[in-house]
Amino acid sequence: MITNTYGQPIYSEQDLFDLYMTHPNLNFNSNVLVDKTIAFDPSLELSNIPNLVEELSQLTLSVPEFDKILRDNWFMPDEYKNFDIAKFVLEQCRHEAEIQRVGKELLMYQKRGLFTLLQYMKYLVDLMRHNNIVWGVGRGSSVSSFVLFLIGIHRINSLHYDLDIEEFLK
Repeated sequence: MITNTYGQPIYSEQDLFDLYMTHPNLNFNSNVLVDKTIAFDPSLELSNIPNLVEELSQLTLSVPEFDKILRDNWFMPDEYKNFDIAKFVLEQCRHEAEIQRVGKELLMYQKRGLFTLLQYMKYLVDLMRHNNIVWGVGRGSSVSSFVLFLIGIHRINSLHYDLDIEEFLK
């Protein structure tokens, strides 16, 4: 058993098992803190994450070169790396005004080389939905992007509120 910074005991699974075996009638309340950390096993192969750390430790890189390597190696499943984000957001459109807005925004994202970011955002939203993780409604200038609204990053329909995309992609 260890204690946290407030002096509260934190029990491991083994500690709880030992307590139960030695005192089977002991009542545990919901205030018992349990250490749920998992020891890292270096023998496990993390097949879905490229080993960039090893590769990068062998190189002498400038900051722009390092940044480019990281931008080119997003940690997401291949299905999202190959996902046609433009087709996806266009399929979400319900009328001509939405199609026009999405087309304008997609050109702006493409000009800035941000399609991989959009693919990653789609992966992130799907991952959060799958794991029942709640995220915010939206904040800042990102809510002016109708594409981000269609992906699910925020819940503010920028067309409804007549928000200008130029506020986000300056």
